Amino acid sequence: MIFNIHAGHNPDNKIACGAVSLIKESTEARNVKNEVIRQLQLLGHTVYDCTCDDGKSQTDVLNKIIKKCNSNKVDLDVSIHFNSGANDKPGNGASTGTEVYVYSKNAGATGYATAVVNAIAKLGFKNRGVKVNPSLRVLKETKAPAILIECCFVDDADDVKLYSASEVASAIVFGLTGIKYVEPKPATKDTLYRVQVGAFSKRTNAENLKAELISKGYNAFITQ
Repeated sequence: MIFNIHAGHNPDNKIACGAVSLIKESTEARNVKNEVIRQLQLLGHTVYDCTCDDGKSQTDVLNKIIKKCNSNKVDLDVSIHFNSGANDKPGNGASTGTEVYVYSKNAGATGYATAVVNAIAKLGFKNRGVKVNPSLRVLKETKAPAILIECCFVDDADDVKLYSASEVASAIVFGLTGIKYVEPKPATKDTLYRVQVGAFSKRTNAENLKAELISKGYNAFITQ
């Protein structure tokens, strides 16, 4: 698949940088975004990063994100955010939770939104479900189907305790692809990688290629 992925808002300490409380929305949205992109690319998907880092205002940030998104032909636009408004910095023992927005219930992105919110909720967050908001510009003005993910609440101690950028990113990737990402094991010093350069029905062709490879300094052998 082909995705546009972006973190919402400007970077921290700039205008329109998002919610700031126990954690910072802009910082964590970028942490999640970077990991989502990395995992999707390792799974073989094409991903465009449409994050804006130099907006002059909230409107300018949105304008630049939407312009970047619409410059690419993709299957899905994904906007990554963090919520606020729980006002539970001490923690009351209950998660305020995660939710995903779509332009309409009939939008082509609704299935992805449902899968993503369910996957994040399995990490322990309250599942606030899929919500419709046709006024959100990244949903309304992007050409491709789009979802806006509110990973969790920055001002809820219980959400922050549950939160891990890598785990949330893996949940998002699973929701988008149906595949649970597993980190490849690093190669050890004794690992060998075999390269096959040909397969022939006639033995003489195999012998000729073997001789050519040996003449060029390669260690070649024939197997059946």
